[in-house]
Amino acid sequence: MIKQFSPREARLRRHRRVRVRVSGTPQRPRLSVFRSLNHIYAQVIDDVAGRTLVAASTLDEEIRRKESPGNKSAKAKMVGELLARRAREKGIKEIVFDRGGHLFHGRVKALAEAARAGGLEF
Repeated sequence: MIKQFSPREARLRRHRRVRVRVSGTPQRPRLSVFRSLNHIYAQVIDDVAGRTLVAASTLDEEIRRKESPGNKSAKAKMVGELLARRAREKGIKEIVFDRGGHLFHGRVKALAEAARAGGLEF
């Protein structure tokens, strides 16, 4: 009999499988995305040193102060723009993208495209 996994278990299995191949270095850190029901979080991580270099989320004061754009994809786009700006200020241009086991669709895609438009290469 085939074991059925909950959506959360399936996402975590996909995430572990991807993390075997995707790792951030000081030259090319990893952009990790986590999506909850209401918010989206992104951070640029140097896995060699085990440090978060840059982070942004929908809970950031800069995003909360702005007039609410209406939907979660628009907020994810704002997070991507903010993260790209902060990364450029730290001198980070190239990254590897870690979608966290989520499909490259909707909010995750909006964040990634905004980060690309903001000057990050991946």
